[in-house]
Amino acid sequence: MRIIGLAVVMLALLIPMQPALAQNGKITLVIHGGAGTILKKNMTAEAEAAYREALTLALNTGFAVLEKNGSSLDAVEATLRVMEDSPLFNAGKGAVFTHDGRNELDASIMNGATKSAGAVGGVTIIRNPISAARAVMEKSPHVMMTGRGAELFATSAGLEIVDPSYFWTERRWKALQDILVREKETSAAWEIAKSEDETRFGTVGAVALDSQGNLAAATSTGGMTNKRFGRVGDSPIIGAGTWADNDSCAVSATGDGEYFIRLAVARDIAALVEYKGMTVEKASAEVIHGKLTALGGEGGVIVLDRKGNFAMVFNSEGMYRGSITAAGAAKVEIYK
Repeated sequence: MRIIGLAVVMLALLIPMQPALAQNGKITLVIHGGAGTILKKNMTAEAEAAYREALTLALNTGFAVLEKNGSSLDAVEATLRVMEDSPLFNAGKGAVFTHDGRNELDASIMNGATKSAGAVGGVTIIRNPISAARAVMEKSPHVMMTGRGAELFATSAGLEIVDPSYFWTERRWKALQDILVREKETSAAWEIAKSEDETRFGTVGAVALDSQGNLAAATSTGGMTNKRFGRVGDSPIIGAGTWADNDSCAVSATGDGEYFIRLAVARDIAALVEYKGMTVEKASAEVIHGKLTALGGEGGVIVLDRKGNFAMVFNSEGMYRGSITAAGAAKVEIYK
């Protein structure tokens, strides 16, 4: 009997332990497509259906990666590539225009298991900036690259390069022209640009938990319509618009970038989870409804922890958002 018992113990040691999270079916993907003044009364049935379809496609694409035991990094990248290829969101193909009529794109990604991160800013010819951000993380010793340098790096890394005209869309071009007309009528040009919620919100983001229990976060944006002087918002800044850490949570943000940078929103939420033991819902509410609102900023976040708990918190009128878990089908929401 002792020999049999010893054999059982040795066999147990030889069989690799399966991750508890995989056994419990905790794989989860949460996304956002931007926050702002998104009211049902201003949305046509056709437009709402298009957004819901695009959000669902993004969710299903990323979750398919997780279901095959793919990594959370692969999942968030795959998800955002779908959203960057859609003209509906202010990222990639649907990016807004700068004051000079250019599309300048920003993106970042972070690995919760290693705390490694990558980001690009102000790029104009990379079809999928989120893939460029990941390349910076995995194929360079750096965290952030910007402008022409980032474009040269992406080209050398074999990423898809497109002519800047690829990003042109009539909807975004018209939004810029409307602001330029108003700019001639008043000296408060930047305030007018800021008031155009539809033209400044639309950043896309994703947070994921994979079968190995690892978190990842990614964010991509076209910035703000009529932005000038190489302005960069929070999306490519680790700790402001993006954060992922297995010790706390994964975060992706959207909204008034300047405020998210000043408050280090993504890292602040993660710190509340890690050091104070707050739930992701409570931590997100404290930062968004408390600190961000008090400072005068607007926007929202998606947050996910290693137990599969997630929150989608915003102080704006709406936020394109969605989630999917092993327990159910994709769920998409738009309004409050």
